[in-house]
Amino acid sequence: MRLFLVPHHVREETERREQDQLSPFAAVAVASVGRAYPEPQDPVRTCYQRDRDRILHSKSFRRLKHKTQVFIDPDGDHYRTRLTHTLEVAQIARTIGRALRLNEDLIEAIALAHDLGHPPFGHAGEAALHDARQHFGDGEFRHDLQSIRIVDILEPLNLTEETRLGIGGHSKGRKDLADDDGMPVSTLEAAVVRISDRIAYLNHDLDDAVRSGLIPGIPNFVLPFGASHGDRIGTMVEDVIQQSLGQPAIRLSPEHREASNHLKEWLFENVYLRYPQAFPDIRKAKGIVAELYAFHRENGPQEALDYVAGMTDRFAIEAFTALRIPARWRV
Repeated sequence: MRLFLVPHHVREETERREQDQLSPFAAVAVASVGRAYPEPQDPVRTCYQRDRDRILHSKSFRRLKHKTQVFIDPDGDHYRTRLTHTLEVAQIARTIGRALRLNEDLIEAIALAHDLGHPPFGHAGEAALHDARQHFGDGEFRHDLQSIRIVDILEPLNLTEETRLGIGGHSKGRKDLADDDGMPVSTLEAAVVRISDRIAYLNHDLDDAVRSGLIPGIPNFVLPFGASHGDRIGTMVEDVIQQSLGQPAIRLSPEHREASNHLKEWLFENVYLRYPQAFPDIRKAKGIVAELYAFHRENGPQEALDYVAGMTDRFAIEAFTALRIPARWRV
């Protein structure tokens, strides 16, 4: 005779395992603050599993595959997009989280949504949208705040407060990692994603810059991290785990933190800031974003921001073409 579990036992058993097996510093699902709009519990999935699934199935997540990470319309199939960056962050963060016995479902939900608010054309598009808003006196543009706006308003997913806080607190821009960066503003899971984001882009942007020919090779000061892309990520991940195990914080060692900050500054000077000069089409991409924002601003600054920030690279080009090129002239 076969026995079947009543469906709600599945979720409850998962919640019990979390309480029994996860670190005392972990965010267990049963202790969640909850959602802005209360909902009945799912019979199978915990609240953080539901967050992850809602993000994964959202339209804004699917659009990431057509948004640039750094290199715009590259000649090659192996450059990162905003989607592959997101998946790499999720993988790194889950590896760290599992080793520290944190909540992998919450980590994955935060990681998958952390860059939903990025506009088309990567860093260039983000800078162009920020400058366009400043020009009109409309305020700044921050992709982390736009990510929250997406999951709250534009594509309302009614996520848990822990996931929302993790999404809104992940971004560092050009700031150095500091010793207190891993102190949880909300949860240790959010702190893991914050550091994993830096680990991911430091390594994959370096890899893509070499592939593009923008830099001749891996700088010598990076080689102690490892000879290969995988080795370098592994070294950083292991350092985070060693420094954070059993601690109420997520940290790199002082040596690795200093080296990571050095690499970040090196990438800004030799890749992110050089790229527009080396590839003039970057200026054209920025012009597309600025002009689209200016044109649609007549519908209201917030409406223009939401529309342009939500565009993929391809859609932005199509929208600009429809705006500026007469139909009979289009190829």
